[in-house]
Amino acid sequence: MKRHVAILVFDEVEVLDFAGPFEVFAVTDELRGYHTFNTYTVAELPGTVRARNGLKIMPAYTLETAPAPHLLVVPGGAGTRALLKKPSVLDWVRQRAAGAEHIVSVCTGSLVLGAAGLLDGLPATTHYENFAELRHIAPRAEVVQDRRFLDNGKVLTSAGIAAGIDVSLHLVAKLLGVETAQATARYMEYHWRNDAGQTR
Repeated sequence: MKRHVAILVFDEVEVLDFAGPFEVFAVTDELRGYHTFNTYTVAELPGTVRARNGLKIMPAYTLETAPAPHLLVVPGGAGTRALLKKPSVLDWVRQRAAGAEHIVSVCTGSLVLGAAGLLDGLPATTHYENFAELRHIAPRAEVVQDRRFLDNGKVLTSAGIAAGIDVSLHLVAKLLGVETAQATARYMEYHWRNDAGQTR
């Protein structure tokens, strides 16, 4: 089964937050003959998204047109604060998460998951500068400060920026085996520790 991987993008999204997971799932798909993952970006509205520091992205889909994902990735960045004030985006995340196999947040993407009620009763992490903010937005979550990422089964949260690569490789290993994740990391020339997020 080819899994759909939707990566939410928005103005002021952190570049590596979305590009790191995109690379992991797209490279895995390439190495496996393009039969594994269909990875695509999704934005609230049509048109260009301006990521952090001026990078412009042309998302593949809008919230209304995107295929229902098996894996949903919510990256972080300063733009997440605007998303917290958009009920339509939070509703979309909540609805898509209900039907997905896994939901992954990178960095302050966890704030969006928290605002959508997806972290209630779960341990979660985020960028080290935003622990207090996550506690405020998701008071029913247990904020963990010493893990690079956390796997709760369906919901996975990761620390800041480059940690999105680690949690994505972890998910590839979970779905397709450690050897597949190792091959992806090797192709990317990325030093993957495969430590289940034990340390930052």
